[in-house]
Amino acid sequence: MGFRSEKMKKIKSNRKSSWVMLAENGGYTPLPGEQTLYQSPPRTTLSLQTTNRQHQSESYSQQCKSGVVFLTNRRMIYLPVNPTPQLQSFAVPILNVTDSRVTAPWFGANKWEAIVQPVQGGGIPPQHAELDLVMEFKEGGAFDFASIFERLKERLRQAVDVARESGGDVVDASRGVGGVNMNNVHLEDLPAYEESRQHARVPDPLPSPPIDSPMGGPVIAASEPTSPRTSSPPLSSPRTQSGHFEPPSDPPPGYEEVQRGSIADALERQVRENPWQDGEEGKR
Repeated sequence: MGFRSEKMKKIKSNRKSSWVMLAENGGYTPLPGEQTLYQSPPRTTLSLQTTNRQHQSESYSQQCKSGVVFLTNRRMIYLPVNPTPQLQSFAVPILNVTDSRVTAPWFGANKWEAIVQPVQGGGIPPQHAELDLVMEFKEGGAFDFASIFERLKERLRQAVDVARESGGDVVDASRGVGGVNMNNVHLEDLPAYEESRQHARVPDPLPSPPIDSPMGGPVIAASEPTSPRTSSPPLSSPRTQSGHFEPPSDPPPGYEEVQRGSIADALERQVRENPWQDGEEGKR
């Protein structure tokens, strides 16, 4: 399956293993309406193997030490830097991924782990209903990837729930589980990937105000700025509120009594200390 064009001389469909159409330049051919939300640096590893619950005789394993992971509004895609006949690409629908988490070991890069459910006819033996997926982000980006993935998955899950409640059961090329048109799922608060020469990861978007959508989905509430009308000024003393301190013009209560008492005490003390002072002055 393939076709030729001026921009793309050769396109390979890795339909046997993952249904990803590969381009000659190393990228992938997006599905109609598919948007790239994240692209990792090229040194991201992939480990895909059977879960511990399965018997050893039914083991399945695929490993890649260097590749690029793409996250779109439809699926997660992994493309090895050096493809092999055993692994040219891998893709899984977003809603086929469960129990995802980021692990931060003491030594080494952060890892993103999850359990994936292979799609029928995707190249993985049908006896493997679940596989353990581990991706190691050697050049960073695990938490960015996980954050975008969880928001996208929650948005798609709620869209599917709404469609099921409405009785949707149609599945075609542009629709997913429950008859949901994945191309119309609201993605306004999710970042759009912008290609760069350094394969830099896309930073998380700034939080946006809550948006009501018939499809449902998580919203990120932006922090409300403090209004000068509603903000209360800090408490302060009457001195600081008036701007400067003005001393009272009237004397404090009892000031005159205290002053008269002080003068009388001073005269009495002077008489006791010099009892003959008045007599001597009279003689003179």
